[in-house]
Amino acid sequence: MHDILPQDIALWQRLEHAAATVFSSYGYREIRMPILEKTEVFTRAIGVATDVVEKEMYSFLDRNEESLSLRPEGTAGVVRAALQNRLLYGHPVRLWYSGPMFRYERPQKGRTRQFHQLGAELFGAPGPDVDAELIRMGERIWSELGLEGIRLELNSLGTASERAAYREQLVAFLSRHADALDGPTRERLERNPLRVLDSKDPDVQLLLDQAPKLMDVLGEDSRRHFDGVCELLTGLGVAFVINHKLVRGLDYYCHTVFEWITEDLGAQGTICAGGRYDGLIEQQGGKPWPGIGFAMGEERLVELLRLKDNVGPAHPHAYVVMLGSGSKLAGLQMAERLRDKLPGLRVLSHAGGGNFRAQFKRADKSGAALALVIGENELENGTVVVKRLREDLPQETVSLTVLVDWLRDWMTDGP
Repeated sequence: MHDILPQDIALWQRLEHAAATVFSSYGYREIRMPILEKTEVFTRAIGVATDVVEKEMYSFLDRNEESLSLRPEGTAGVVRAALQNRLLYGHPVRLWYSGPMFRYERPQKGRTRQFHQLGAELFGAPGPDVDAELIRMGERIWSELGLEGIRLELNSLGTASERAAYREQLVAFLSRHADALDGPTRERLERNPLRVLDSKDPDVQLLLDQAPKLMDVLGEDSRRHFDGVCELLTGLGVAFVINHKLVRGLDYYCHTVFEWITEDLGAQGTICAGGRYDGLIEQQGGKPWPGIGFAMGEERLVELLRLKDNVGPAHPHAYVVMLGSGSKLAGLQMAERLRDKLPGLRVLSHAGGGNFRAQFKRADKSGAALALVIGENELENGTVVVKRLREDLPQETVSLTVLVDWLRDWMTDGP
């Protein structure tokens, strides 16, 4: 679990602002759920035979001997909140969320035990049109962020009965080749056979190339749904590849599943993933109601933004240097007036005393573009000295009555 330091916050804010803007443009409204939920919220939804539930959840008994868990993902909590607060069973509901999630797994680059997700969920619409629109919304976020080279992979998991039929075929195939399976794969074959398709062992992946494909057991309705998604995505200009081994790690998925993958982050290449979960609301105690959603990993996207733009912290535009009797109050008043009149202007007032040399040294270290200097002469004359700290230009003496206009013009020209 890591701190997010001030010098990194600009990238996080950029990502979160872009996502919130895109979500809003598609009619999604924000929801905020507790970090702590009853453990059953997740075990019912995710599945007791998954790695998340068996190995990775932070769970404990409270003083009433009730099992609680830190949320390992967002969808189950959104469904619980939507049911509990009677948001469902009418027109389609579009919700988005953000915040920390927790999984006890081996830390590595792009994967920490506390991580952050941005997610979107849509309830009450069963057709392929909302699948395609949701996926297009994700693509728009990458476009807003200026990210390129992100590959969309797509598959269909069909219905529960179709997956059960496929599971039998897959188990029969893998059992005939048990000698070629490593220990973790044999364990998965016993507990959750579809997860074998996620194996990182290259020999297992070669073997799986010969295995039956889930797509071959889909019924007419499931195939029509998937074909509809593919046709709509093509019409919307969204490029994708079909990955027959894509199954996702949570048991609640059905029909359309998808992942966005980058090659720029090494092994942790999946930056966003999701799919349809038409049975989840019923599993959580509600009436049958369709749903679909996705979640993106903020740490990985921040790292992509860092690689792309090398964006640094947002430095102040101006640093107020003050020396002499009465200058402290005058400087603070001036800074407040500038913030009132010029929204977006970042003004840092010197604190801690010191002579002009010490204050200018602090101003330069702050990264500010300008120093606004008030001494006894400036105080007497109603002026301020403006010194450019990043350009080799002469300083100017500006009347306080026109300082706002001067700074507005300077910001318009591009600080």
